[in-house]
Amino acid sequence: METPLATRPQKIADPDHEVLDLVAERWSPRAFADRPVEPEKIRQMLEAARWTMSSYNEQPWRYVVASRHEDPAAYKRLLHGLNEFNQKWARRAPVLMMSFYKTTFSQNGDPNRCAPHDVGAASAALTFQATAMDLYVHQMAGIQKDVVRETYDVPEDFEPMAGLAVGYLGDPDVLPPGQQESERAPRSRRPLDEFVFGDEWETPADLVSDA
Repeated sequence: METPLATRPQKIADPDHEVLDLVAERWSPRAFADRPVEPEKIRQMLEAARWTMSSYNEQPWRYVVASRHEDPAAYKRLLHGLNEFNQKWARRAPVLMMSFYKTTFSQNGDPNRCAPHDVGAASAALTFQATAMDLYVHQMAGIQKDVVRETYDVPEDFEPMAGLAVGYLGDPDVLPPGQQESERAPRSRRPLDEFVFGDEWETPADLVSDA
């Protein structure tokens, strides 16, 4: 039986300053419900990524998408691109994605140093769109880049970036004990004065140190 949504750990952030509800509600679970994600919602998430800002409007991001319910074979191929640890829990997610970025500008072939930033921004937009639709996204740095390149015959000027597990929130009890604890633990972040500097490195900006 599916765990009622009200009893699941929502892990709402407790920010020091007021933020949008979507920011406070977004988090990265490992426990996903065995419930298909509607194709239209996936399209809406990718549409949000599509309209993300990028350097010179290069739009360097690319995504591979697979649904466990719609195409199990494609899903299995994508799952194998994750590292062993992530495969163990991500196999429960109904949808997997893999993000990529183009390392050069299309107009002149010059290196695009902002491409990793831009694909990250696109995936953030995708994630907040998901949050607005009661979906959750867990992004993963732990991928097997060589496997991904071979599986999808990735061109040399593209770089695999991250895996993304997508779905509705599930019951933490499906996870191993250690991961259950992490799933239920409160969220935390560094305070602003640890990463917002003024005119000297590691000196907090007055704007945040006086807040």
